[in-house]
Amino acid sequence: MLDQSVVEEQPSVGQLDRLRAYWVRRDTIVWNIHALPNARYELHYSLDGSLELTPQGIQHGNVLPLERDPFGLDSTLAAAFPHLQGLPVLRLAPEHHDLVATMLRGQVAVQAYHADDQSLIDATALQIPGVLDDLYHYTGELGVSFDEQKRPILRLWAPTARSVGLLLYADSAKGTRAIRSAMTFDPQTGVWSIVGKPSWKNQFYRFLVDVFVPSTGQFEQNVVTDPYSLSLSTNSQHSQIVDLQSQRLKPKGWSKLAKPSLAKPTDIVLYELHVRDFSITDSSVPAELRGTYKAFTQFESNGVQHLQRLAKAGVSHVHLLPVFDIATIEEHRPDRTRIDFDYLASLPADSTEQQAYLFPIRDRDGFNWGYDPRHYTTPEGSYSTDPDGSTRIYEFREMVQALNQIGLRIVMDVVYNHTHSSGQASCAVLDRIVPGYYHRLDADGNVCNSTCCANTASEQHMMEKLMLDSLRTWAVDYKVDGFRFDLMGHHLKRNLLAIRAMLDSLTLAEHGVDGKAIYVYGEGWNFGEVADGARGENASQHAMAGTGIGTFSDRLRDAARGGGPFVGFQVQGFATGLLDRPNVYEQRAFVERHYQVAVLSDVVRLSLAGNLADYPILSCEGQQTLGGHLYINGKPAAYGLRPDDHIAYVSAHDNETLFDGIQVKAPIESPMAERVRMHNLALSLVALAQGIPFFHAGDELLRSKSLDRNSYNSSDWFNRIDWTGQQNTWGSGLPPSADNHEHWATVGPLLANPALKPTAEDMAFSYAHFQTMLQIRRSSGLFRLNSAELIKQKVWFPNTGPDQVVGLVLMVLDDGIGEQCDQQFSRVVVAFNGSHHSLSYSDASFGHYNLQLHPLLANGYDPVLAQASFDRSHGSISVPGFSCVVWVEYR
Repeated sequence: MLDQSVVEEQPSVGQLDRLRAYWVRRDTIVWNIHALPNARYELHYSLDGSLELTPQGIQHGNVLPLERDPFGLDSTLAAAFPHLQGLPVLRLAPEHHDLVATMLRGQVAVQAYHADDQSLIDATALQIPGVLDDLYHYTGELGVSFDEQKRPILRLWAPTARSVGLLLYADSAKGTRAIRSAMTFDPQTGVWSIVGKPSWKNQFYRFLVDVFVPSTGQFEQNVVTDPYSLSLSTNSQHSQIVDLQSQRLKPKGWSKLAKPSLAKPTDIVLYELHVRDFSITDSSVPAELRGTYKAFTQFESNGVQHLQRLAKAGVSHVHLLPVFDIATIEEHRPDRTRIDFDYLASLPADSTEQQAYLFPIRDRDGFNWGYDPRHYTTPEGSYSTDPDGSTRIYEFREMVQALNQIGLRIVMDVVYNHTHSSGQASCAVLDRIVPGYYHRLDADGNVCNSTCCANTASEQHMMEKLMLDSLRTWAVDYKVDGFRFDLMGHHLKRNLLAIRAMLDSLTLAEHGVDGKAIYVYGEGWNFGEVADGARGENASQHAMAGTGIGTFSDRLRDAARGGGPFVGFQVQGFATGLLDRPNVYEQRAFVERHYQVAVLSDVVRLSLAGNLADYPILSCEGQQTLGGHLYINGKPAAYGLRPDDHIAYVSAHDNETLFDGIQVKAPIESPMAERVRMHNLALSLVALAQGIPFFHAGDELLRSKSLDRNSYNSSDWFNRIDWTGQQNTWGSGLPPSADNHEHWATVGPLLANPALKPTAEDMAFSYAHFQTMLQIRRSSGLFRLNSAELIKQKVWFPNTGPDQVVGLVLMVLDDGIGEQCDQQFSRVVVAFNGSHHSLSYSDASFGHYNLQLHPLLANGYDPVLAQASFDRSHGSISVPGFSCVVWVEYR
């Protein structure tokens, strides 16, 4: 039904600067207007942009009649545009369809008027993505390619442009004069193209696009870079004509690069890392290489040595935060502002001065997470030793090669869900070429920004094509081993399935890569204008279940830590002391906390079992049910259908680091040793869960950002890591006020407390524990089961139901049933104790087990584990407080 409140708010004489009607197919327009019985409708167009709205209606231009269709949208259009169902539908007569392409290269609008007195009812401009997809379903090449004569061919999809010219520059220097050449338009595809000369190779270019822009109400002459750019000048001012197949751009041995072995997706362990964080403060890296791709090639550096140790322990993939061209980082090093680390280090641990010093220079210091794309298919220039041109291509490949050589595959964090800018903004690219097409628009034609930037519309064919083409380039030409999709839920499920199918089609024989081994995962959050399938089935957690495309599970994260990223700053969870180490915030009755931990324990168990919706569980309420039917806080406790759907994690770049979260949640009297044990317990839950574990770089070293929950632009100071494990960054000052000010009163005393500063010994203990948990995971295939059937066969949980020992989660991995998955161990028993105290449990079946402490736990790195015991005669185990203990039974 039409929302009458929306109609009543519309101005009586309309507005041509709003886009409240939708041209969804050449013959169909949908309009959010109250359909009066005697109303007449018209389509107006002007090829010179001269339409003008007066009280008498739209003036100038040309006019065509529209007929109201009483039956509304047909089933095909209703499926493609679910948010338009129920709105009035207008039809353009077949004899006018040949004019549609011409009209779209100008200004278009619709108006409604009363048939009896010709008075205006309403008028508006049109949203045109649907009709563009109807007219131009192009599947060919875009950007730069080369023919057999080594001539570059440049192609740009710009179907609404009146003209497109190529501006060619001999170099990227400011003031270099451009040579302008006309490009040829193909009316069948909407593509403008030009065949160049071999001498154009390595020269720079831009496009001059003459196009009507609804937001300005006139034609604009936009000088813009290529959205398919493969190389760029410094700060993305010019695109560059390059051939990615050139030997000059390939490191020695690139064509024969061998990938680290990977038998199946559940062997993956992900480690999330930022390129600049990795080396910017690493004194063992030459100064000129810090913060760059080439730092990964310094095999004797502290950082690379650290990664090598992690690879040996079990990390398989380094997940890099965005490394495509980023809009907001100054690429020219001399123009960056240097930070005075000595001054910052001299300030008190709870001072406001650190963030006050950094705030004015935050956009000039060279640091940003990078979730603000400008060009999707060019390596970011600020991470190159020379951002002007193709050096970035060579050095990116060197980084991939170096990581592969130390046993690590590489994942790219991709952000196709939004662009940094839209409209006529200087950093906008897509919207200055085909205005109003690539971005998702609201009911007024404004660009949606629920992702905090300009949301793209991957439901449109050419946006999906851009994603597919870009990803193929990264996979084939850069040998990237995985893709993590930022806010994946803002794409459609069909987009991700098309991506999966494209990657699966890549073979070693034809493309030099095994596309089936490329893992895809992302954030399946369900919010904004796409929530619950409003624009088509979106790639949310539930929608992606069963596809093998992973989604981050907030279930384990919130159960282990307590609360969530947007609520409950001090709310405790299973691993942070809720049961018997309550903080000031959690001073409620023990029985309430006892029950809540029992509820959270059910979530933990299901997460350990791969987050399977059909995994059977006896809940703490005594209900025999399935994970997907157990609702906690209004949502199913589990949603996956196969283990590689499941990304298990408790921390990431977003929100407080795990250690910072524990600092806030643990009671003030908790000693550092206990805080570290909470931290290690949470990481153990991730490391030993079925599915795919994901860790935030530095968590193994108690990484702190001084409680900054959103450090995307907080400089190297708040984001730095010491790979030597000597200096912890806790107490680096009060975190920046913009996202953290509301908690300053809470966190200030914590930062100022010297007892809460971890020592090198604390960090070393955490690091040893982390490596051990990874080694334990690697030691047995029972931790890496590759199907839901195997998990349901081999994984079970004693100590469940209403009579459980609350705070103790026990997991049995039994290889005595079905397919053998472990050559060494016939059974593994894992205990997670979320209590401050030692907990014990007896089970008659344990009397049949011949369990021994896992050999990796018997090396003495954690003396507390000497208190752990297994008594076969009584079928009982005992587990120290805030500990993870693993026992095994040898074959």
